Amino acid sequence: MAYTVKQLAKISGVSVRTLHWYDEIGLLKPAYHGANSYRYYEEEQLLLLQQILFFKELGFNLNDIQKLLSQNDFDNVKALQAHRKVLEEDIGRKNKLIATIDKTILHLRGKQIMSDKELYHGFDLSRQKEYEQYLVKYHGMPAEDLLFESKKRTAKWDKDEWDDVKNQGDAIHKALANAIERGLKPDSDEVQAIIQRHYQMIERFYNPTKEVYIGLTELYAQHPDFKKFFDVYHPKMIEFIGEAMRFYANKNL
Repeated sequence: MAYTVKQLAKISGVSVRTLHWYDEIGLLKPAYHGANSYRYYEEEQLLLLQQILFFKELGFNLNDIQKLLSQNDFDNVKALQAHRKVLEEDIGRKNKLIATIDKTILHLRGKQIMSDKELYHGFDLSRQKEYEQYLVKYHGMPAEDLLFESKKRTAKWDKDEWDDVKNQGDAIHKALANAIERGLKPDSDEVQAIIQRHYQMIERFYNPTKEVYIGLTELYAQHPDFKKFFDVYHPKMIEFIGEAMRFYANKNL
């Protein structure tokens, strides 16, 4: 069975604009174009899209996914088996985190005693260290001070304050995605006003200098977790926000 872009978007959950973008960069070409110029996708393309989604779920960026899928010896079954293994490991880690949550609730209610070490059972400490190493790499040595300042400022935040930051960030990124769709430039007044809100949000964690704010754009571009995060809003978001932030920093900081 062949699917149009809209039909494939409906069954896969991938937006039409993202499918168009994948076609544009050569990551996922349609099987053929109809007489009406519509794109049509068949089983081969559906399976390829599934692979793309698996790789994105596991933190790969689009460039790396494209390189992997274009290899002559790429084996779909072996790739799926590898995905399964990684996901099984992730399920195991999440089950440990759930157990830690349950134990902590009992501990706080005075029904069970936990050791200090047990409080952190199941957390991916290597990933936490990786984030910090990226910050040091792209912000420079003062990053250690920034990390300390951020942890100090957020130490007493409650759920409402964390939710407020999350909602604020979501609104900013949706506004930027809308600006991309409307063809606005990163240095336009409207986009720069949105970036001003982004800068003020970062200020809630630490005081970002010009160098730090520009360094943050490099962190966004290089770390796969951030690429995956921004792709949810728009396929061109990572480049757009980086350019807008650099313009803001050079003009205002």
